[in-house]
Amino acid sequence: MRTRTVIATATTLTALLTLTACGSDDGAYAGDIASVGGIGAGGDGGAPKKGNGLGFKGLVKAGSMAEATRIVGRYTKCTEVSKAQEGYDPGEGPDDKYGAAYSVTERGWCNDRGDTGIFLIKDPKAFQAAFKAEVDKEYAEHPKRHVNMGFVIGQDFAVGSRSTDTMTAMLSAKSGMVVLNCHPDFSPPSGYRKEPALVKGCVLTDYLSEK
Repeated sequence: MRTRTVIATATTLTALLTLTACGSDDGAYAGDIASVGGIGAGGDGGAPKKGNGLGFKGLVKAGSMAEATRIVGRYTKCTEVSKAQEGYDPGEGPDDKYGAAYSVTERGWCNDRGDTGIFLIKDPKAFQAAFKAEVDKEYAEHPKRHVNMGFVIGQDFAVGSRSTDTMTAMLSAKSGMVVLNCHPDFSPPSGYRKEPALVKGCVLTDYLSEK
């Protein structure tokens, strides 16, 4: 399923947060909520073990772009990755802003289309801090926007996609991935997870919604 949103742009948090925005052209998933039964745990590149409430250390870890591609490929077509977004030269795409400031060491786009982006992270705390700074900036101007959105993350990578199906699939109970949400007003419905992330003001959650 293709959506109207883009992975990100170089200038606004609105586009940053549309990494996880729902809402399709046919309306089938508009306003969907993605839910998982537990955060789960995973070893390096392995399938996550069963477990609840394990926080950041319980997330799946890739260790390389190749392994992150295999992990993401369980939930969408991602048999190979390109170093450049479709229609852009390497280093010139809108998502190339996610570099040193976010502690991103490598970027890849699944199957040369740019629908799903993978970002390898060296320092997850630095990544979360940079993301929170963007959220805070947007919140000061538009406090009601993207309250229930964020990146889907593992321990050392983050993922965003134009596909609602992909985003919801990556939050399955066995994926070992969760949403990083840093919005000050985020408050999921009862029964959903809301665990501390590595940066104060950010949480790990299994709740994702466009609204």
